Parts: sequence; structure tokens; C-alpha cells
Amino acid sequence: MRINDFTSGRDVVLEEEFLKNGYVIIPVENREGLDDIWQLIADTTSETIGRPFDEDPGHLLNNIHEYLDVENLNALRLAVISKLRNTPWFRPTYYSLAREALSRLVGNELAMQRGVGLSVQLPNDDSSLLPIHADVWDGDSPFELVAWLPLVDCYATKSMYIVPSEVNTPFQGSMKQYQDGSAEDLFQAVEKDVLFLDVPYGSILLFSQTLMHGNRLNVEKETRWTMNCRFKSLMSPFSDKKLGEFFEPITMRPATRMGIQYKLPEGFNE
Repeated sequence: MRINDFTSGRDVVLEEEFLKNGYVIIPVENREGLDDIWQLIADTTSETIGRPFDEDPGHLLNNIHEYLDVENLNALRLAVISKLRNTPWFRPTYYSLAREALSRLVGNELAMQRGVGLSVQLPNDDSSLLPIHADVWDGDSPFELVAWLPLVDCYATKSMYIVPSEVNTPFQGSMKQYQDGSAEDLFQAVEKDVLFLDVPYGSILLFSQTLMHGNRLNVEKETRWTMNCRFKSLMSPFSDKKLGEFFEPITMRPATRMGIQYKLPEGFNE
């Protein structure tokens, strides 16, 4: 059988959508794994605050603000993060949520962020705001991609916003005029164009770090729980966040392993 293209039709659709928008929202590829992560976080939350689940387990995360104030929020975050870091299956399972999509969009020899981030934003809590930014402005590589995972349904101000590619690129090209302004000045300049993304539980958002994004005050009635992790090709340039420090190789292929260990014969007369 002759093959005339290097990609399948499904792959092309995914790639074209990402190249057009700078992001894709897709169903997770391992729903059972997602549910296991969710359960681990919910159990740790329940144990940390000393409150058992009610009839609806999802109620606890969505309504954690009813049982926890802002002053104690970071202690809960640290407890959950510690539990995740000490759970061997967590990072491989997180990767499995978008394994095929990451292969198509980033590559099949990947480096993964060593510490997966966790964000918990209570309603009307202004202590967890993330001003408009692009991660590449702060030492991240433009070759990286963020896998942003909701642990509850995220919508409107309970979600994050992103500046679409058609606005993002020309705006960053003329940002010099805002050099004496604030992040809020930047946001107001693009506010009419930002997209608050609808990312329900069971989906994952993959987006380029070259896109401006952030969050605003959560004025919805529920708490936002999200996770984020960066992936990049082992073969693409690193920026300030280095392999072995911020990143860890996770899918290095045998030919690459052999190649980086090979040394040319030495000691011959020229």
C-alpha cells in the first residue's frame, strides 16, 4: 500500500486547529486516569480540612469556599501538591491524558515539567489573580506547550482567558508603547478580544506559551480547581528553564540515548 502523506486526516485537523488558534480543547485520552487524579485530590482535600464527602463528591471541590477561608487556602494547596509529588503514578497518568495529542503537536521525544502546578481560585478572591502575560516573557521557551487541566467545570470567570492568535501576534509586535504601563493597561487594551475558555471536566486545554493569557476575579458561585504542566520536545531549544532543573525527559528514544552517549574515536594522528 502506498502512502502519499506523512500525517493522517485526524492529525491534520488537530494540527491546523492549533496553528490557527494557538490552542486546542480536547477530551482527555485517559478518562479513568483523570478520575483517579481527581479522587486523589478530593480525598486529600477532605482529609486536610477534616470534612467528609457529602452525597455529591463534586460538591466539595466546587464549594470548598464554604469550608475554607483565603487565609488557609495555601496550606491546602501545599498539602495537595505534596501528596501528588509523593504519588509515583501521578505524573505518568497526567501525561497519558493527552499523550497522542502531545505527540502530534510537540513531538514524540518529550521533556515534562517536574512539578505540576495547582491553582485553586475561590469566588471573589483577589489573592489568586494572574495578570495578563505570555510565559515566554519570563524565561519559558516558545517551543513549549501548556497542558491545562480542569478538576471542575471551568467557564466564564471561573476559567482562564486567552488572547487569540489573530490579535496576539500583531499586538505583541506593537507592545513597546506600553513599556511604561502596567499589566492592567495591557489587559484593558485587548479586553474586548479576550476569550474566556469553556473547558469542562473531562477535557484538557493545550496552548502555546506565546499567547497572552491570565485570569480575572472569579465572580461565579463556585471555586476553580485547575492544574498546569509544560511539555516540550527534547530536541527544541531550551530557554531559562533547563532540562534536569525545571524539566525531566520522559520519552527519550533508544537512538537518541545511544547518540548522546557516543564518542568519536580519539588519538589518531592527523
